[in-house]
Amino acid sequence: MKELFKKTGIVTRMISAENPTGEKGKGAMAKINPQDPELFFSKNCVEEGYKVCPFVRIEANSTRVLANYEGSGIIKHIFLTSDRRKYSELVLRIYWDDEKEPSVECPLGMFFCMGHDAHPHLVNSLPIAVAPHRGLNSYFEMPFRKGFRIELENQGDDMTWIVAYKITFTEEKVDDDVGYFHAQYRHTLTTPEYPVHTILDGVKGEGVYVGTYLAWSELHDRWWGEGEVKFYLDGDKKYPTICDNGTEDYFGGAWNFGAYGIIPGSDEILYQTPYLGLSLAEVKTKPKRFSMHRFHIVDAIGFKKDIRVTVDAIGWREDFKKYQHRDADIKSVAFYYQKEPHIKFPKLEEKEKRYDYVPEEK
Repeated sequence: MKELFKKTGIVTRMISAENPTGEKGKGAMAKINPQDPELFFSKNCVEEGYKVCPFVRIEANSTRVLANYEGSGIIKHIFLTSDRRKYSELVLRIYWDDEKEPSVECPLGMFFCMGHDAHPHLVNSLPIAVAPHRGLNSYFEMPFRKGFRIELENQGDDMTWIVAYKITFTEEKVDDDVGYFHAQYRHTLTTPEYPVHTILDGVKGEGVYVGTYLAWSELHDRWWGEGEVKFYLDGDKKYPTICDNGTEDYFGGAWNFGAYGIIPGSDEILYQTPYLGLSLAEVKTKPKRFSMHRFHIVDAIGFKKDIRVTVDAIGWREDFKKYQHRDADIKSVAFYYQKEPHIKFPKLEEKEKRYDYVPEEK
């Protein structure tokens, strides 16, 4: 347990709706005032000091700064939840120190490995936990030297009434050689002509790759997970340095996740471990929808100059005699640390393209 008995003497703070600055002795100080739009929940309160301001709200098409802290330290835990049904309409951004471009920019559900709006589900891993299906938790350690800013944008066309959040961090000195946490979202509709989804690209500098999340909508009935996850490191062009042997294998599963005759009559079988899992296998819908996470906590992938990560959309033909490039709707988040500055992320696609994929009727 990381020698918790040696943690005496640390300074811990938490920013939340009840203590928006995280200052010592400043929590639960909101005054009951139901006429104040920021305190409309206080109408339920018995007296001050008892859950007067547990949440914030975000107007339609606007951004809320959840935390803006100056100082040095390490974020230890982030918790978020919301009444909004479509987490794809909420965009999480995190800025380190004085940077102008975010180091984290992801649809909220995607960051927490729950990328299908219509299918909220449990995620049970060490760095990311969703419990039981809408309580979003991150335990990635996120160091900062001058400060951090965390924003949540509501890109929906109506009010998000409830956002509960907690950012727990320690105040401490951070060494100069420490990398900053990053998370980058990508989305591809693959085709037989171009069956490659790019998980991460455009990263220059030194760092370590620590995790992958895929939200996969499969547009065929047959087995879909033969594509390889490939890591192009430090100048690799055509051929990668690290090449996995199959999609389900990369996520720690095997033999079609247990489906299609391996266990007679079964579909893909859910499993979750501390570092990897298949957390959703919605096989009765069309298209079928899957959530897969893989965290490189004890096997982080280092890079000195650059990194590019891809996955192929490959499955079996109907006769199971030959592989076939596939149509698939693949959304991903890459988690990694790197030394700043970082290259600006690709422009985030509009919200309508982030919704669960629905094929056009023919």
